Amino acid sequence: MIGEWNPFEEVKAAPESVRVFGIDLRVGDRVRLWPQKTADIMDMALAGKVAVIEAIEQDFEDQIQFAVVLDDDPGREFGMMRQPGHRFFFSPDEVEPVEEATAVQERGEA
Repeated sequence: MIGEWNPFEEVKAAPESVRVFGIDLRVGDRVRLWPQKTADIMDMALAGKVAVIEAIEQDFEDQIQFAVVLDDDPGREFGMMRQPGHRFFFSPDEVEPVEEATAVQERGEA
């Protein structure tokens, strides 16, 4: 049918970076998670955790989400392969940039 909207035909490139607290965050950067909703146990369990941004995604309503993988997830490689249960999604107002030195120290690599 002519004139029907098909969301799968739209091509929207996600931004390469998103500015949070004055810092441009990109894939590979580390962030501290601060879920704004405490609707379930996962929100509470993930609060304060450090994660790496695996992807920046943008939906059809232009909402930005960071797909993150936890630094201390024993199945971290599954998250990097985009497997369910190892990637979590947070909006820009739910993350805080983490300096690399802080992230390394928290992982016990210092």
